[in-house]
Amino acid sequence: MFAISLGDDGAELRPLETWQAQEFLSHVDRARELVDPWIPFAAAATDLDSARALLQRYADSQAADTGRLYGIWLDGTLVGGVLFRTFEAGSGNCEVGCWLEAAGEGRGLVTRAMRKLIDWAVDVRGMHRVEWVASSANTRSVAVAKRLGMTRDGVMRESYLYRGKRHDSEIWSVLAPEWRAQRG
Repeated sequence: MFAISLGDDGAELRPLETWQAQEFLSHVDRARELVDPWIPFAAAATDLDSARALLQRYADSQAADTGRLYGIWLDGTLVGGVLFRTFEAGSGNCEVGCWLEAAGEGRGLVTRAMRKLIDWAVDVRGMHRVEWVASSANTRSVAVAKRLGMTRDGVMRESYLYRGKRHDSEIWSVLAPEWRAQRG
């Protein structure tokens, strides 16, 4: 297994795999209150079997080259993650996403991890467009898109139904030439 350092604070980005289902479930239990209002990720992992099934879906996506899932560890504890929710190598488009528990907040972990993901997508896999979709009410997620230098493409009004409530979805993106220019 590999780990990518996210800085000098002990944070690492690693693949999140099926065999880690118990650790993942424990993390999701800690993150549930923060994550659940925005995405069904936490609701999809409520016991060991469902946690294992979610991780297996991403393992299958990785094998099919259509998605990937990575965890963020801080001092040896899983505190969040980033993912390619969709990955379309043929078209050069992908969508990234993230989640985090309270213990990881305020450290820039998602921003640092996402930079690694986007670097890989653009430089290694040749992705042209990287998208970020977030509820307009999820100000922390929107703030990460801004920190990454993404452009707000628009808002799809009340496009996302979750737990009986309709949310506006903001679409943010960065194109490969823009990403490269940001890095100098």
